[in-house]
Amino acid sequence: MSAREDILGRLRAAPIAQAMALPDVAGWYHAQARNEDNTQRLARLRAALEAVRTEVHEVTSANWVSVLLSIAASKGLRHVLIGSDTPHGDELASCAPDGLAIVRYDRPIEAWRDQLFEGIDASLTLARAAVAETGSLILWPTPAEPRLMSLVPSLHFVLLEADTVHADLYATMLAEGWATGMPANVLLISGPSKTADIQQTLAYGAHGPRELVVLLRHPAGGAT
Repeated sequence: MSAREDILGRLRAAPIAQAMALPDVAGWYHAQARNEDNTQRLARLRAALEAVRTEVHEVTSANWVSVLLSIAASKGLRHVLIGSDTPHGDELASCAPDGLAIVRYDRPIEAWRDQLFEGIDASLTLARAAVAETGSLILWPTPAEPRLMSLVPSLHFVLLEADTVHADLYATMLAEGWATGMPANVLLISGPSKTADIQQTLAYGAHGPRELVVLLRHPAGGAT
């Protein structure tokens, strides 16, 4: 008997392991659930984001553009990158003053790599949802808003709808229906880019935006 036949024979003769019972994920999260309302959940998200130097501004559908433009002016921004075809990008573009260039991400990266990496101050993207437990924004990259928009510019504006903030990642996955389909890449952003790899000194902006500005948009009539 060859060594190959001997190994295969022992594998075939080995007892079949009994399938392990799957953990009760839903039960665990249910037991850990907080008894909180939406206002408390939003406050928890804000506290987690601000703890890592994220700016959070509570806005409405009526004033979010003016708030963004005011922030852009105070920071001396010259450009804001928007998606190729998005309602929020179009709304910003229609209101931008002459001194602020609105740039659309409407070309392949190879056609304007240098401008994107060296000539864009900020970008605006829409968050799919957020996780209060970890203070994480969930971005769902699309052809209209590619992943690079949240990685390259020094300042990243994120427009987040207040009614898409969930308690934890499990609740988010259920509410958003992740099991029925996901993009090739999902981003969970918990503050500006930071690292402490060298000398254990926390540094911001090492691998992405130095500043993260969240515009937490409340529905009409909602509290701000």
